[in-house]
Amino acid sequence: MIELEKTYLAKYLPEGLENCKYKEILDIYLPTEARHPTLRIRKNGDKYEITKKEPIANDPSEMKEETTTLTKEEFDELNKNLIGKRVRKLRYYYGYNGRIAEVDIFQDSLIGLIVIDFEFDNVEDKNTFHMPEFCLIDITQEEFIAGGMVCGKNYEDIEDNLRILGYGKIMLD
Repeated sequence: MIELEKTYLAKYLPEGLENCKYKEILDIYLPTEARHPTLRIRKNGDKYEITKKEPIANDPSEMKEETTTLTKEEFDELNKNLIGKRVRKLRYYYGYNGRIAEVDIFQDSLIGLIVIDFEFDNVEDKNTFHMPEFCLIDITQEEFIAGGMVCGKNYEDIEDNLRILGYGKIMLD
């Protein structure tokens, strides 16, 4: 499957986000020695999967994605035996102009980081999409903020890169 996506840093939380559905997501990236791991084991609410994602032609907005569903037992077994790089976030599903924005509010050592993804059915929709007002900057091509790169890090590890892009921590009440 080809995933077409644009990723943004949040400028602020969109109005009414607190009323949207959300799930807690736990990602474990492998191998731990890799600078940018591409294999991910995920707990997404009550769903479990293993995914390999790699950019097509070095374009992070177009990813080849292969996903296999896991049972809870399979995930639990892998989770207890793996020392992968981990990241936890709350993903809110926010309706915006007929699309769903996935608003990821990072937890634990990455608290203050909020990233917003939009997925597209075709390249034309992706290429003509206009960034919403609640987004600060398009970071689709910024490798340092990719899931496989932020896993296992804390906010301070990426703060200088975020500051260069004009982003400051967004703390929730």
